[in-house]
Amino acid sequence: MLSSSPRIQSQLSEALAVIGKHDFPKSWPTLLPELISNLQKAAQSSDCASINGILGTANSIFKKFRYQYKTNDLLLDLKYCLDNFAAPLLDIFLKTASLIDSTASSPGGGSPATLQPLFESQRLCCRIFYSLNFQELPEFFEDHMKEWMGEFRKYLTTNYPSLESSGDGLPLVDQLRAAVCENISLYMEKNEEEFQGYLNDFASAVWSLLTNVSQSSSRDKLAVTAMKFLTTVSTSVHHTLFASEGVIPQICQSIVIPNVRLRDEDEELFEMNYIEFIRRDMEGSDLDTRRRIACELLKGIATNYKKQVTDIVSLQIQNLLSSFATNPSANWKDKDCAIYLVVSLATKKAGGTLVSTDLVDVQSFFLSVIVPELQSQDVNGFPMLKAGALKFFTTFRGLIQKPVAFQLFPDLVRFLGAESNVVHSYAASCIEKLLLVKDEGGKARYTSADITPCVPVLMNNLFNSLKFPESEENQYIMKCILRVLAVADISSEIAGPCIAGLTSILNEVCKNPRNPIFNHYLFESVAILIRRACERDASLISAFEGSLFPSLQTILANDVTEFLPYAFQLLAQLVELNKPPISPSYMQIFVLLLSPDSWRRSSNVPALVRLLQAFLQKAPNEVNQEGRLNQVLGIFNMLVSSASSDEQGFYVLNTVIENLEYGVISPYMGNIWNVLFMRLQNNRTVKFQKSLVIFMSLFLIKHGATNLVDTMNAVQDNIFLVILEQFWIPNLKLITGAIELKLTAVASTRLICESPVLLDPAAARLWGKMLDSIVTLLSRPEQDRVEEEPEMPDIAENVGYTATFVKLYNAGKREEDPLTDVKDPKQFLVASLAKLSALTPGRYPQIINENLEPANQAALLQLCGIYNCQIV
Repeated sequence: MLSSSPRIQSQLSEALAVIGKHDFPKSWPTLLPELISNLQKAAQSSDCASINGILGTANSIFKKFRYQYKTNDLLLDLKYCLDNFAAPLLDIFLKTASLIDSTASSPGGGSPATLQPLFESQRLCCRIFYSLNFQELPEFFEDHMKEWMGEFRKYLTTNYPSLESSGDGLPLVDQLRAAVCENISLYMEKNEEEFQGYLNDFASAVWSLLTNVSQSSSRDKLAVTAMKFLTTVSTSVHHTLFASEGVIPQICQSIVIPNVRLRDEDEELFEMNYIEFIRRDMEGSDLDTRRRIACELLKGIATNYKKQVTDIVSLQIQNLLSSFATNPSANWKDKDCAIYLVVSLATKKAGGTLVSTDLVDVQSFFLSVIVPELQSQDVNGFPMLKAGALKFFTTFRGLIQKPVAFQLFPDLVRFLGAESNVVHSYAASCIEKLLLVKDEGGKARYTSADITPCVPVLMNNLFNSLKFPESEENQYIMKCILRVLAVADISSEIAGPCIAGLTSILNEVCKNPRNPIFNHYLFESVAILIRRACERDASLISAFEGSLFPSLQTILANDVTEFLPYAFQLLAQLVELNKPPISPSYMQIFVLLLSPDSWRRSSNVPALVRLLQAFLQKAPNEVNQEGRLNQVLGIFNMLVSSASSDEQGFYVLNTVIENLEYGVISPYMGNIWNVLFMRLQNNRTVKFQKSLVIFMSLFLIKHGATNLVDTMNAVQDNIFLVILEQFWIPNLKLITGAIELKLTAVASTRLICESPVLLDPAAARLWGKMLDSIVTLLSRPEQDRVEEEPEMPDIAENVGYTATFVKLYNAGKREEDPLTDVKDPKQFLVASLAKLSALTPGRYPQIINENLEPANQAALLQLCGIYNCQIV
């Protein structure tokens, strides 16, 4: 490796790092001694290429100390590396520093060819320093802090003209300085006490460095790391460094404003890669950009000097706006800078979306600075300024009074026609976010009555904006379409063009699904349009089916994997909207649904179950024909046999029990119980046992306790009481969910009050234990009774790539309460017990006393008092 070219060296170095991640140091004890031995030999012969190869390898294998969680094993590995490598690292660092000094002081400042490998060597030493110091301050580095810090400061304060003036020399010097800034930031964050003696010198060195760093993008890394260091200092106990007269104004003037101003690179990104621009500008992925870090520095200083920062920045904003006013077309970047400062330095209230600022009066700033941009008739002029104004509106939407904001709504709709991708994306985002604004009390500020009049123009502009180049799959526009459809009144005049527009887009994206976020909003938009339009006007169902069916059939016929779960959920929604009898076109899909091949992909299963439930609900008679019920139960059997899909299996089974007559399902009950008992025997997870209790409860409610007991005992004598004692009673208290809790509590109450098996005196103990579990379920908060360990998924069932299932919120199945006649399960319990005990006075108080926990006896007594019922 050491004799290879630099490019091959770096690849071999990374390969060693990959191996070392698993084997080093325990299974590869010779690696570090070999590296050290070779490093010392290379240093003696001044072989820079070999030195850098070895340091590169060491840097790669030590990186794990930066990111891995601190454990005893990691600290032992770190100690081994420190004991062996800390001293040789310092030796090579100081030796190289000496070589740089002597070369730089020679006539002409030394040749770039000589200095470049030396600077690369120092950069690698600094990265290794960072890795070895990341977890905690090692004793060796604390003892030798003076040597390290002396050299670090020198690289921040010394210029190397001969190297910096060469083509690739300046980036190399900047990389070294950036690595130094990261090291001193690390010490500032983690070893503040030990580092404080060096702090003043470094703060002035970094400040001086920043004032001289040009705006070139090649120097961004250095500028960002240097500003991060000053930000760390500003929020520490040493913030008094910023208290001196004139320091904060100078930082603002010479560091912040120059780094916040738009650069050519920002304009290029705005025009050439709008998605990345929005990610950085609107979504906060700009953590390492000059603009963002400069504002973070101001926020850091404001932590302790809020009034000074506010006064200075407010003045800067006024100066920038005055500059713009003198020559708007030439100085538009000044206005952009002012808007950016206000938006970036705004503070969000904890736990809410309301944003505020002390820099300006938001209302007057909005009216004087932002509104003129929004009311400009030329939507394409100065697009970056328009984008900044839209971003301001979006950020402070909660503070802008409704009449003012609402007056600008037509302007926002107009900006959807702007040619700039960023501008029409920001306009869509602004409309979408405005429709989410809530006033105190959680009431929506903008209602359907507000926006419905302008919906035809709004939707037309939204669909047209998707025709702009590179915005064909613009997720911000599609999200806005979704939000408008969720708020506006959807008349047939609006629904027609909308479903036509959405299906046209759907047909296009089916050819090559690329943007999963856009696609999800697209299907959600279709789902909400179906739900809101068809529920309001049932006559639209057939028109929607006519529009959607060809698209959905394309997805099924072409096996568009990414869209199959969505298609099945939309079909379920359409089936549920239909009135029996189901049309032949749906029955063709039902036949396809019952084919075992459809169920092979795990990602399709939840959506297929949702569709199957819709058919069972809407076409119970058809299910009982041509052997279809057998096929449905075969699907249940397949799903319930696996721990990863058993819950889906129970959804199918519960829907069968709910919608089919007992006479239809009774011949199959023996087989169903066999399948469930077999699974109980082989793999009894908590989730499965809870699902079983819910199923048995639903069966009892729908078809009676006698049928439940008899069908179970037909499989094996007295199996019911075994299941009751071992599974129903212990798992009842773990049930969660309002409908499930009510269902299981009422079913269990009916069991102990109506079933001859449990009313038998011989079953008194089980009766008492069952009541104890019911009272626990009804009287204790969920967190006190549910102690669930998260279950490990069966990895073998998920090996290989599968498209994931994503639930459509707007196509979700509505939970139906099978017990609408029972309002309160607690009242139902005590009323049923009072009625039962009146038949045999004196019997049940004794059983309760012997079998219920004292806390549950007290809770039961309290419930009897609340509902004025007596157990006699």
